[in-house]
Amino acid sequence: MALPPTMLPPPILPDALVLLDYVGIAVFAVSGAILAAEKKQTLVTFIFFAVVTGVGGGTMRDLLIGAPVFWVHTNSTLLICIAAAFGVWFLSRHAIADKALLWFDAVGLAAYATYGASKALAYGVAPVPAFAMGVMTACVGGIIRDVLAGEPSILMRPELYVTAAALASGLYVLVAIAGGPALLGALVGGLAGFALRAAAIARGLSLPAYGR
Repeated sequence: MALPPTMLPPPILPDALVLLDYVGIAVFAVSGAILAAEKKQTLVTFIFFAVVTGVGGGTMRDLLIGAPVFWVHTNSTLLICIAAAFGVWFLSRHAIADKALLWFDAVGLAAYATYGASKALAYGVAPVPAFAMGVMTACVGGIIRDVLAGEPSILMRPELYVTAAALASGLYVLVAIAGGPALLGALVGGLAGFALRAAAIARGLSLPAYGR
């Protein structure tokens, strides 16, 4: 059955951006599995957390921009998530660094924020909503993961997280609307977003909280 005109895929995104999508899926899936490891869960829970974290943000994005949900018509996405879960399952707890979850999350955040914004723009979404789609793509999977695990949501933590996703997504959109190539936007946005999140992890950077 043919897709309605509004759901037809745009021209294929540059390979570098598609690679960012796979990187985001893989590292977010690993972060979900690491949290399951910290909670000493079963292999089934490892896989569930890996899948939910890997596809959560992208699923929400695709539903909102009118795109076919990215993992429904291909095997590769879920296989990446399952492989990530098995990889973490077979690692000893000593092989997983104390802050591994945070660092995998940081890589996924930067990759997914830029890819989410690029896909939204490719589907004709206006720049400001496309920026929001990038942030949503980067953050929703982690939010779902934390809620299911009974952890404080990333939205409620003081350190910079959503701000880093916003920086990555916003810079990509700015480069795109200025006519710059997609690869440049991905590099500028992704590296800046990761650098800010890395600084937050290493130095505890945070925004001031409301104190009135």
